[in-house]
Amino acid sequence: MAMLDYSEITERKYIVFNGEPWEVLTSHVFRKQQRKPVNATKIKNLITGKVTEQSFHVSEKVEEAEIDQKDAKFLFANRGQFTFCDPKDPSKRFTLSEEFIGSRGKFLKPNSIIEILSFGPSTDSGQAKIIGIHMPIKVELKVVEAQPAVKGNTAQGGTKTVKLETGVEIQVPMFIKEGETIRVNTETEEYTERVGGANF
Repeated sequence: MAMLDYSEITERKYIVFNGEPWEVLTSHVFRKQQRKPVNATKIKNLITGKVTEQSFHVSEKVEEAEIDQKDAKFLFANRGQFTFCDPKDPSKRFTLSEEFIGSRGKFLKPNSIIEILSFGPSTDSGQAKIIGIHMPIKVELKVVEAQPAVKGNTAQGGTKTVKLETGVEIQVPMFIKEGETIRVNTETEEYTERVGGANF
């Protein structure tokens, strides 16, 4: 595994620190008066999510973490557990907790492909530890329940609550109708646009 000098510990790098994988959020190399330069970083633990400030000195080196990224297909959620499989081999299944997935999980629909990040030895027995997921920022979901727009409301640019195919409810513009497909930003959990055309 590659070793990084103190000045190579930069943003978006993954490092092994105290035996665990961390993502470097910010880094700033500076020199205090006559002293040797220091790299002041903010790092995030990829297992616990804890963010901490850590300074690395000239003499220090850290190991670059080998983070494996692979696709996984979402199958279903049940009792707080999300079940996924290998897109090429449906028999290779694994579950992740609702707590781990976070609030964006409510926008996952069956057969959605997400990216799984894992750390450690990757073996057939599944030894690599899953440490994070990357979901698409925008997803397309069908509106399954929507109150019809009341005349006069649409002109004022108001919003209404609709239910999407995954069961989540969000605010959308008045003109959105039941049966239509919309794009939702999974980070802000907000409506972005209506998906038009007969192809959808």
